[in-house]
Amino acid sequence: MMTKLRSHNYIYIILLVFLACSNGKAPNKTDQSVKIEKKVTPEKPKTLLFFGDSLTAGYGLNDPDEAFPGLLQEKIDSLNLPYKVVTAGLSGETSAGGRARVPWILKQNIDVFVLELGANDGLRGISPAETSKNLQDIIDQVKAKYPNCKIVLTGMLMPPTMGAKYAADFKAVFPTLAKENKLAFVPFLLEGVGGVSRLNQGDGIHPTAAGHRILADNVWSVLKDVL
Repeated sequence: MMTKLRSHNYIYIILLVFLACSNGKAPNKTDQSVKIEKKVTPEKPKTLLFFGDSLTAGYGLNDPDEAFPGLLQEKIDSLNLPYKVVTAGLSGETSAGGRARVPWILKQNIDVFVLELGANDGLRGISPAETSKNLQDIIDQVKAKYPNCKIVLTGMLMPPTMGAKYAADFKAVFPTLAKENKLAFVPFLLEGVGGVSRLNQGDGIHPTAAGHRILADNVWSVLKDVL
């Protein structure tokens, strides 16, 4: 009698195991789902290059990252946009100097090129026609090397002390170039900062860290649509 009960118990246990594994159904190969994980490769960052003078370089700041290009990298990172900022600013650079320097800069691949030059031309009283010619040459070099590169041009103004005609001719250089070359355009890089003493260093020309935060906002208002 005991042998028969043990036999029944074994059969009962095997049945329970079978039901637990199959959820009460016989195995069905066609009813099984296979989970396939797709490996996602991170997107390679594109290059966003700022080409300019002391404003781009962050002259006089404790940390170059306090300049507007560095601040824009922080903004880009916060939005998880696939761009790496490269700062190619040189204090004292004129449009002629930039024209001579740009071939070396173009040795690296560039997806977006922000052109910030001309202020030193104006302060030195260089002919606006000459400034325009140099900036156009820089634009042409970028387009020739990287036809798909997007270009952003930042505008600059000169104070009336440089002479009313000179100031007007100089101001016209930037929107004219932007229109003729169909470029994204920041009308005045120093908007809200130029002439405001508390936002500029002792020389009255170069922005403080607080001033550069405004410059970053000025550029971002245009750059965001380009990116």
